[in-house]
Amino acid sequence: MKRLYFRETQKFKQLWLWILLSALAGIWIWGIVQQIFLGIPFGNNPASDLGLILIGLIVISPIILIFKLTLITEVRKDAVYYKLFPLQFKFKKIEPGEIKEYYTRQYKPLSEYGGWGIRIGKKGKAFNVSGNMGMQFILKNGKNILIGTKKPEEFQKAMDKMMKK
Repeated sequence: MKRLYFRETQKFKQLWLWILLSALAGIWIWGIVQQIFLGIPFGNNPASDLGLILIGLIVISPIILIFKLTLITEVRKDAVYYKLFPLQFKFKKIEPGEIKEYYTRQYKPLSEYGGWGIRIGKKGKAFNVSGNMGMQFILKNGKNILIGTKKPEEFQKAMDKMMKK
């Protein structure tokens, strides 16, 4: 691996998101307990026991995915590398020669990009999982990429170092 100047791993940590997801999982778990273990049908038009289990798996799967989602960002001597695992298994990279401009900035995840994750908005593509700070890249090919960060100063210093080569 080329010399590493910066590495950051981030996970979804929004409290409101985990409260919502926990409530959904809790409703499903209560439905299982009520219908399967207590023998009381769950809801006005209850599903079969197997149906209830399958519905739960559909609810739980995205929760597990969100729990596993990790944004990994590295600034190495030769390029910026980033991936949102497990949606991306291989790093994507931005080489210094592709970069026209870069700077840290505050952004509005919902209004600029429609939320968190891998997003496409009015201002280009964003890779973010929390917060409202990011490294904005304006590429020579006209594309814009924003990578969210909880360490904007460190990211900026590493970028400056990489670009000086």
